[in-house]
Amino acid sequence: MHETKITKMAKAGSVESNDILVMISPGEGKIDLEIESVVYNQYGDDIRKTILDTLQEEGVTDAKVIVKDKGALDFTIRARVKACVKRGSEQDEL
Repeated sequence: MHETKITKMAKAGSVESNDILVMISPGEGKIDLEIESVVYNQYGDDIRKTILDTLQEEGVTDAKVIVKDKGALDFTIRARVKACVKRGSEQDEL
């Protein structure tokens, strides 16, 4: 499995209704995930799992991730996390 190193702060998405703002920056040896969501009580575990699974698929093992969710669906969450990883890693220079 490839490893993707987050080298700079990046963000993707927005705080509009049905979207999610994802911000990523270099971590301190682990994934540090902070979630703020209007639907956290109902879907917090699912949101966390979707984000962590997507980070794992992208090869990210060390990053600080902050998300502000406004009811985004799974595919939106995945797309925003992937875009953020691309922007925050050396993949952006490709």
